[in-house]
Amino acid sequence: MADDDNRGYGRATQSEVYRAGLSGTRPAVPVDVVALERAARKAVSAEAFAYLAGGAGAEATMAANRAAFGRWQIWPRVLRDVSSRDLSIELLGRRRATPFVLSPIGVAEMAHPDADVAVGRAAAALDVPYVLSNQASRPMEEVAAAMGSRSRWFQLYWSSSDDLNASFVARAERAGCEAIVVTLDTHLLGWRTRDLDAAYLPFTRGQGIAQYTSDPVFAELVRERVARGGGSGPRPKVTPTLLASAFAIARSGAHTRLVDGGVREALRSPLPRAAVETFLDVFSDPSLTWDSLAKLREYTSLPVLLKGIMHADDAARALDHGVDGLVVSNHGGRQIDASVATLDALPGVVERVGGRVPVILDSGVRGGADAFTALALGATAVGIGRPYAFGLAIAGSDGVREVVRNHIAELDLTMGLAGHRSVAEIGPDSLRAA
Repeated sequence: MADDDNRGYGRATQSEVYRAGLSGTRPAVPVDVVALERAARKAVSAEAFAYLAGGAGAEATMAANRAAFGRWQIWPRVLRDVSSRDLSIELLGRRRATPFVLSPIGVAEMAHPDADVAVGRAAAALDVPYVLSNQASRPMEEVAAAMGSRSRWFQLYWSSSDDLNASFVARAERAGCEAIVVTLDTHLLGWRTRDLDAAYLPFTRGQGIAQYTSDPVFAELVRERVARGGGSGPRPKVTPTLLASAFAIARSGAHTRLVDGGVREALRSPLPRAAVETFLDVFSDPSLTWDSLAKLREYTSLPVLLKGIMHADDAARALDHGVDGLVVSNHGGRQIDASVATLDALPGVVERVGGRVPVILDSGVRGGADAFTALALGATAVGIGRPYAFGLAIAGSDGVREVVRNHIAELDLTMGLAGHRSVAEIGPDSLRAA
């Protein structure tokens, strides 16, 4: 999007919306975050919305993430020349157009059939780095092709299979990913009450495992399982839901390394169902320790970021192990109920890191003003999560683009109205405690 009269991204976005309004065209997705979530709820199934929007336990951590932003107020300064504003930052050795990153969101097919590809297209159009999910609905190679030369990183859930971890990382390198983001807070699945009430876990239905079913190492693990006679696990009661799940699993297998011959052959094959059982076996490794990180350096020379750092002592230890960046994140409140809010954890991590590596704030961000607050408290960049998933549910790639565009535009206007010309000028003096 070109700046409008050189007045900045925010003004250009406003003009785009208001000019379209003259012809009776409204935005594809609501700008207001509450209305955005409400519209997403209407766009998807109850099970899908519960998975996309829900958190752990009583969802106190989700509430804490939002409440933490309410404890800070932006403190505007006036009569400063803010006619020209620069949103760019330096991150992992490259100049980035904005301080935003699209955080990884799994099982995107629950929101829209185009899934991760739609997100990748939107990220590419806005030049915002996209962290490809380990639990994607489309293989990383397909998303990379849709993004062209635009920036992408890969999220790694550390599997119990070293060979599979190495294969994922090698594929990410070949797909042009610029960094590996190791998610540390999902070595066990959180107590997610909405999903439990619905008795719904998408992975058991063949959803969100495209990185696995497209992987040669994983395919061999599946074949070995079937050869041992472990093809399907306990036989469940046949219901319409089970049949729909079986078809989804078969369809997944028909377009991967598992089964040749299309969906019909996949429905007959034990491999797709065995793939789900194999995934459940290898998905995570709760025995992971700091010493395990050395293996990653054997797999890749790409920058490595650790996602899920919430304590300053862990940040210091991460530096001791030579990581290239940290993501302060509590998984959007989906893993531990009553956990520390990410914004509350951020200053301690930033202080301990002392500028030696970038620190990205993830979880709880709902707009550009939130991003301003996080940047003022020391974040190098800010991750957008649920809001773009809601946009995807409502309007596919266009919905993602508008949600992310709105974050950028609000940050630009907030920065200018607060009296700052660049992200570098935003700091602790830009805020006061509420």
